[in-house]
Amino acid sequence: MKVFLCLAFLLCLYLGSEAKVYTQCELYNIFQETGLAGYHGYSAANWICLAYYESGYNTEAVNNNGPSRDYGIFQINSRWWCNDGKTVGAEDACHISCQSLLNDDIYDDIECAKRVVRDPNGISAW
Repeated sequence: MKVFLCLAFLLCLYLGSEAKVYTQCELYNIFQETGLAGYHGYSAANWICLAYYESGYNTEAVNNNGPSRDYGIFQINSRWWCNDGKTVGAEDACHISCQSLLNDDIYDDIECAKRVVRDPNGISAW
């Protein structure tokens, strides 16, 4: 019985943190809901294009970028914004684990993206 409960718990954890490929409409609604649309002058269309070209709307995307890596739907970089435990000299300006950017919950990704565009480079940081 204990083994069954442990397996059920692990299955719930797995299902609760699955990756997802979003649609444009889903992203538009989330960006409106979270205030990302219009944030620092960048429209929902700007963010949807960024997510498309960075990850194809895939929350599980990881790409090597020289000595660092890019994570999640916005391809947040481990050198400056998140901590992957591998990147030497990482800043972790968003104070977030890069691994947490790879699930279907993009609310933390959005908060980090807002942090990125508050820097002088704005959306050009991508």
